[in-house]
Amino acid sequence: MSVQADQASHKISEAALVAALGKHSIVLVGMMGAGKSSIGRRLAHRMGIPFVDADAEIEKAAGMSIPDIFAIRGEPDFRAGEARVIARLLEAGPQVLATGGGAFLNPGTRAGIAAKGISVWLKAEPDVLLRRIKRRHDRPLLATGDPAVTVRELVAARYPVYGQAALTIQSRDVPHEKIVDEILDALALALGGGTGTPRIPAKPRERIMTAAVRVADPMTVKVALGSRSYDIVIGHGQFASLGKRMAKLRPGARVALVSDETVAGHYLSAAQSILGAGSMAAPVIVPAGEASKSFPIFERVCEALIEARIERGDLVVALGGGVIGDLAGFAAAVVRRGLDYVQVPTSLLAQVDSSVGGKTAIDSRHGKNLIGAFHQPILVVADTALLDTLAEREFRAGYAEIVKYGLIRDAAFFSWLESSWRDVFAGKPAQASGAAPRDYAIWKSVQMKAEIVARDERETGERALLNLGHTFGHAFEAAAGFSSRLLHGEAVALGIACAFAFSAALGLLPGADVERVRRHLATTGLPAHLSDVPGGFPDADRLMDLIAQDKKVKRGKLAFILARGIGKAFVAGDVEPGLVRDFLFRQIADR
Repeated sequence: MSVQADQASHKISEAALVAALGKHSIVLVGMMGAGKSSIGRRLAHRMGIPFVDADAEIEKAAGMSIPDIFAIRGEPDFRAGEARVIARLLEAGPQVLATGGGAFLNPGTRAGIAAKGISVWLKAEPDVLLRRIKRRHDRPLLATGDPAVTVRELVAARYPVYGQAALTIQSRDVPHEKIVDEILDALALALGGGTGTPRIPAKPRERIMTAAVRVADPMTVKVALGSRSYDIVIGHGQFASLGKRMAKLRPGARVALVSDETVAGHYLSAAQSILGAGSMAAPVIVPAGEASKSFPIFERVCEALIEARIERGDLVVALGGGVIGDLAGFAAAVVRRGLDYVQVPTSLLAQVDSSVGGKTAIDSRHGKNLIGAFHQPILVVADTALLDTLAEREFRAGYAEIVKYGLIRDAAFFSWLESSWRDVFAGKPAQASGAAPRDYAIWKSVQMKAEIVARDERETGERALLNLGHTFGHAFEAAAGFSSRLLHGEAVALGIACAFAFSAALGLLPGADVERVRRHLATTGLPAHLSDVPGGFPDADRLMDLIAQDKKVKRGKLAFILARGIGKAFVAGDVEPGLVRDFLFRQIADR
């Protein structure tokens, strides 16, 4: 949520929240370094209520610093005084009250907070905490030993108790105002939308995130494949529901998680907490990037699953973008002749496309996705909060697949994207009239793909429409060496532009449609012309060689997805290669 865009709109809802609080306090709990004081001050300022730091009040009452209290009186005396001070402060609401890291561990204090406040756990991962506190020298519990070991021991001991807080918000390295916005969103739901009688939860609510950001009810799309049907769960905060959803589908199953180094750095700790360390095999972590869709990495994943004694009836979890989904899904398809797997896509491209429909594959030196299998997951959990850590370029690349769905058969959706893409990129929150724009765009894309997959699972007809832009795009991607010079989604965007331009060259649609498509792609920062890609491309003959290796070639004949207009794509199963070569020659010459 943008502070600049929503500062004014929050004023009314914040006043309503204060009214709904009555005499209750907002009590921030969590580890040292979680940001309770800095975030609490900003939250109190936004709501127009006092901010109180319990530690400062304890020092005032004792007439000495907290390190001195620990040193002179000992921790038990400090904890007893802390409980008395917090009990007194809770009588003075409404306010924002920041508590010390150990305060919430006291059962009496927890009961008092539940009676007179709403507890909000600011949850931060251990590495984040260490970065924030490494320069501090006023933390008694870190005064001896290795701080990293101490922090992880405290996390292990305290997080299960913090998890009893009414609301959980992930504290991470983003502007504090963003965290404040997320707390306000969660409070609005917990307090009945800011009006009427407060609905203060007595225990943690399942739909409040423990690993990401905002409270949200999910949108669910079913892929209807008879006995192999499965749900795609879409929404902010749904990662936290993964363990319960999997346990319901496969009670008692052991879990093997496959991820890459980048995603694991963000979410492995949360995944282990959500899934339960006792049921998990050692995670399989591979290098990030397209290069991991290779025989050596595929072999490594398969051997790891076998070594972990993952059996039929157990589950493989693909936590990552399209590369991990393809790699883990293909391994699940072949190890022990087929294991069930769950997709947890962490990139926009994976959430709207590659995690849905059961296509799994690795790359060959001859081309992309040439070795693989159709193997449907049993569940997809697309948590849109996980996109917050996505690099801007990666998000743009995924957006190309969303554009694709509008161009295939929904001109109205494409028009909506033309006017709303900035809200999708910015992650603008939901308004009273409907879903958040980003969530809606993902849901709309997934719904369309699910319907097509249900009718044509193995791509014998209609499903080929989903390859709009991919025949050209895969050739461009291969020509760029599957490198960072051209991401997959960028190649798809360029391929879409070429598919529309080629359709116009064949007289199938007006040039105005081509310009409209290219204009939208360019406006969002995606490549729309070959000249937009640094380093250029080889000659038309080399590109034709790459196209000839595409999976959509049938009996030597080129199959393209072409269009008769925006929202009017169709499968052209016998395209004359000479026409394609001449088109590519002109595109290269024009760059």
